[in-house]
Amino acid sequence: MASPAADLDLALTAGKPAILHAGDVAEAAPWADAHRAELRSLVDEHGAVLVRGLSLSTAEEFGRISGDLAGPLMREREAFARRWTYADGVYSSSKWPPNQPMCMHHELSYTLEFPGLMMFACLGAPASGGVTGVADASAVLRALPADLVERFEREGWQLARNYNEMVGVPWQEAFGTEDRSVVERYCRENSIEFEWDDMDGLRTRQRRSAVIRHPRTGERVWFNQIAFLNEWTIDPEVRDYLVMEFGPGGLPFNSHYGSGEPIGDDVIALLNEVYERHTLREPWQAGDLMLVDNIARAHSREPYEGSREVLVAMGDPVRLAECSPTIALP
Repeated sequence: MASPAADLDLALTAGKPAILHAGDVAEAAPWADAHRAELRSLVDEHGAVLVRGLSLSTAEEFGRISGDLAGPLMREREAFARRWTYADGVYSSSKWPPNQPMCMHHELSYTLEFPGLMMFACLGAPASGGVTGVADASAVLRALPADLVERFEREGWQLARNYNEMVGVPWQEAFGTEDRSVVERYCRENSIEFEWDDMDGLRTRQRRSAVIRHPRTGERVWFNQIAFLNEWTIDPEVRDYLVMEFGPGGLPFNSHYGSGEPIGDDVIALLNEVYERHTLREPWQAGDLMLVDNIARAHSREPYEGSREVLVAMGDPVRLAECSPTIALP
């Protein structure tokens, strides 16, 4: 049987994500709405698809398309970096130094409810770099050493966070409230250990499964942010300063084995090497739309030069409990 997207101009090129050439579309939102079934089918089949030719130019238009494809859109919680909010559920990319990579990760994979579909729109392409790469999380899992996978399946991974005005994101911004009791209730409901410090800062720890199953396909996938949210991705000079000022436990984020044991830089290097071997990339062009299955594919953001305006929306929420987690929550 032919795919519902068989009559569309789809390019499949080695080293690149699936690229759908929409043609010269006058109005992006009506086109996307009319092709919703085909677009979702392409994401199911390829894990990610970049749509070119829509000439997206406004946050409002992107918000409408995102809502039609995967609404209602999710609000972010537990952010690890600042974003600007354009509209309900429509954000800027995470504010991260342009000269540093955002390593491969699955969005909000440290939460109990995360987006099933990530949507990106490029309103302004950088002069160079800035690619949003994607990697097959099932292939990555198969390529990792069996003993490492077994340990993470058995122990899970632990994420430690510090929220304050000096490092990381203030808790008021990350949780969208000025009320400590609201934060405490959220933490209890989401199996997050927490403590307050004397400077109105918040420290948290949460243990999550590093390997899960895709709720639709049943495939086992490497699903976490270990390669990104760890001490070894922080610029060495910045890391040394933060450790000197706040101690080893004062970094804005760090990942450990589920037992709490540190993860060495050799393991992080290995993860990034495996991700690189499986990365598909295509430079952004202004007006592009990209759809990514957040469970089947990890994504990254490469260093760039020049101005880059890529918007993000998250939809199709999925509960961790639906994905055969390997560790039980407390």
